Amino acid sequence: MKTPSIVLAVPPQPEDHRQGPAHARLTLIEYGDFESLACRSAAPTVRMLLEQYPRQLQVIYRHFPSELEHAHAVLAAEAAEAAAAQGKFWEMHDALFRHAARLGPKDLHRYAAEIGLDLVRYTVEMDDHIYLQKVREHIEGARRSHLVAAPAFFLGGVYQDTSAGMRRLIDTVAEAAGRER
Repeated sequence: MKTPSIVLAVPPQPEDHRQGPAHARLTLIEYGDFESLACRSAAPTVRMLLEQYPRQLQVIYRHFPSELEHAHAVLAAEAAEAAAAQGKFWEMHDALFRHAARLGPKDLHRYAAEIGLDLVRYTVEMDDHIYLQKVREHIEGARRSHLVAAPAFFLGGVYQDTSAGMRRLIDTVAEAAGRER
């Protein structure tokens, strides 16, 4: 039986969470899980790439929490979306990765307070799970792309295998950025 190829099923969308210039020629899409050690370990590499290619690279983050392995991953993704609704997605993103071992509801509430969210709004939205559908849509997009685990990266819509580490991704971005100069 032939294994399906890994192709990006959902191209960049206007509502995606982005860092880097909108006019960047290179787009790196990450599917991640805030409770995953591998995703937490990948975060500094993504930051470094943004710093090295500030005019050439845009990064998009999408949720792909492993519900079977990580008990709080979906709730953490919802918290990131609640922060996004208040214009603070990346602040929450960074806080969640800094505290990946502590993502229970009380912890998430504390991080929301630390980054300055309106806590009444945050609490209502989290209690009603109003961002769960968006998280589920990201998960479905990852599955349609035949992903099985996070982190998973696509550069220009092409899957980047990081199973042996981030070096290959770094080299691929450097090569693509060199071509774009």
